Amino acid sequence: MDQFKQISTFAEVATRGSLSAAARAEGVAPAMIGRRLDALEERLDVKLLQRTTRKIALTIEGAAFLEDCQRILAELEEAETSVSERSAKASGQLTISAPAGFGRQHVAPLIPNFLAEHKEVKLTLNLNDRVVDLIGEGVDVAIRIATLTDSNLIGVKLADNKRVVVASPDYIKRHGRPQTLDDLHHHNCLTFSSDGSQRGWTFKENGKNVLRKVEGNMVCNDGAVLHDWALSGKGLAWRSMWEVGSEIETGKLITVLDEYNAPGNDIYAIFAQRRHLPLRIRAFVDFLRASYSKPNYWQHKI
Repeated sequence: MDQFKQISTFAEVATRGSLSAAARAEGVAPAMIGRRLDALEERLDVKLLQRTTRKIALTIEGAAFLEDCQRILAELEEAETSVSERSAKASGQLTISAPAGFGRQHVAPLIPNFLAEHKEVKLTLNLNDRVVDLIGEGVDVAIRIATLTDSNLIGVKLADNKRVVVASPDYIKRHGRPQTLDDLHHHNCLTFSSDGSQRGWTFKENGKNVLRKVEGNMVCNDGAVLHDWALSGKGLAWRSMWEVGSEIETGKLITVLDEYNAPGNDIYAIFAQRRHLPLRIRAFVDFLRASYSKPNYWQHKI
């Protein structure tokens, strides 16, 4: 117990920046905080903090040790929370946001089963393709398919997201199968545009991700329409496996240029904080992750 108290006190002092601030947080005298730090440094035989009357600073060893301490303390807190929640029930209002297409196919169909397991939860699902303000709009969990850039938000990866170029067997029979990226210039590429400008398709070429400009006579700002056009043999489409996996499995669509596939933007559950998450949020995120991890999940329609 003394060793744990020393470690938690060290992390508190390093985070708050002073002995007095850590003492106030714990409700003890600053001298007690100082004695714990002295005992920790003596036990480890290493200087962790440079202390003066004005400020404290981490030594190189102290900075490295702090990372380990914070990880251990966070894991302990999560373990305690997990144990205490095993006997609790998820309850209350849960508000979820998800991209429209993905939400219709892979969130909405799963919700009845989730609510059957958690009968005291009420759920609202908002489907839209804009980036929502979680705090400002009262959203508990946002499903996003993208590279995370906002360091203020917490992301839990739910699944990989692979993007492939697909076409119907009829289109391939009539126009041939592209063998290289340059061959795309000779094909009708069904492209996405949300702001009047057509986006390129990303591939991996010579070990690097490259953006290739493609062209075609049909453009749309709705991915589901591009999907339908590809199924009807109108051209090549660059789509996510979550959208076209079942048609590939049944042979309605064929993948091409597989050797050039670039890593996709993964599927995440996003929330505003990690600590003290309500059980209903934890349960929903775990439920989605378990559902998406089932063998061949993406190859079957729900």
